[in-house]
Amino acid sequence: MTNEPHQARIAIFKLEMSQFWSGDLGLTLVTLAVAVLVFVIIPMREAGLQGRAFFDFVVLLLMLSAALVVNQTRVGSIAVVIIVLATGVVLGLGRTHPTLFLHELGSALVTVTLLIYVRIVLLVMFRGGPVTWSRIQGGVCGYLLLGMAWASAYQFVEQMYPGAFHFVTPPANIDQLTAKLIYFSFATLTTVGSDISPVLPLVRSMTIMEAIVGQLYPAILIGAVVSMAMHSRVKS
Repeated sequence: MTNEPHQARIAIFKLEMSQFWSGDLGLTLVTLAVAVLVFVIIPMREAGLQGRAFFDFVVLLLMLSAALVVNQTRVGSIAVVIIVLATGVVLGLGRTHPTLFLHELGSALVTVTLLIYVRIVLLVMFRGGPVTWSRIQGGVCGYLLLGMAWASAYQFVEQMYPGAFHFVTPPANIDQLTAKLIYFSFATLTTVGSDISPVLPLVRSMTIMEAIVGQLYPAILIGAVVSMAMHSRVKS
């Protein structure tokens, strides 16, 4: 009997979160937060601007709420929550007690977490229902998260094998390294090119894979969205 009110509150929370993510607001908020993080906060953080922690926290909360309502097993939801929280703890410790091990572990966990975020966004995006503007935003968000995930993977390799990249101006700290590799990652994802050069063979292979994904992702996404729109129109 004592567990019934608690279970009722959990059921109400899941219902509210499901309604939140089934509408336009969930994907819109996470897309805006990720866009501001990528295009404003991280580049400015290289110059000493504070504020990234707030947007990291917003994205973390949004993704945790989505992880609890998307169609996945209970074990999967628990695993997502544990990984995301562990990532937050390691990153926090890396800020307060910076060591190479914590930075390496943080980069590895961030890569895994961002890939989980991509999966969550795509699951929300391809839920049943009509094709709306929020689904397009979800596709953009997934693209940005992929670029960030690759940047974290590059950062992990650079921390493990210093000199894996050639920088015109070597990064002076972890924030500059993050900003430079995010710039390199999106320049590679969009096949624009940059002044940063991969030196290590592993990094060159990763760069090629990212460039290929950067070309295939929009094509596959557009095809999937068009197919969903046609299917929804036939049903209506």
